[in-house]
Amino acid sequence: MMDSAKKSDALIMAEAIRLVGEGVSVTFPVNGRSMLPFIVGGRDSVILEKPVDLRVGDVVLAHAIPDNVAHLENAEKHYVIHRIVALSGDDVVLMGDGNLVQREYCKRSEVYAKVVCVVKPNGKKCLQSAWRSRIASKIWYILLPVRNYLLWIYRKVKK
Repeated sequence: MMDSAKKSDALIMAEAIRLVGEGVSVTFPVNGRSMLPFIVGGRDSVILEKPVDLRVGDVVLAHAIPDNVAHLENAEKHYVIHRIVALSGDDVVLMGDGNLVQREYCKRSEVYAKVVCVVKPNGKKCLQSAWRSRIASKIWYILLPVRNYLLWIYRKVKK
């Protein structure tokens, strides 16, 4: 049975997906640490729009299954705002910038929105299509083997 907080979250998510599907931009608060250092949960928000022309490097809202349970027949999918790390036909592979190994899998039809902008607490908007954002995310992905050390330093400095 779903508790009331989960029901409320599910209703909010469903409404955001519906609005984006109708072509409305939706500003959505982000929780969690899986997109550090580019998106800080509990602080930043993202502006979601209808996904068009998905590319590796795009940050998206998707209904995905984690790789550690992907082999299970009744594995439960969950919503994530993560970066696309691979596209192959209809298959999409996602990974949070703050994750070290965890990946999620979904179909293109399960990508419900694309993050077009990250909104910082001071109101500053960082466009995800800007060349700086794209290059920074590519460099961050290349640094995957040492990302755990960089995230540790980031967390210590931000305290």
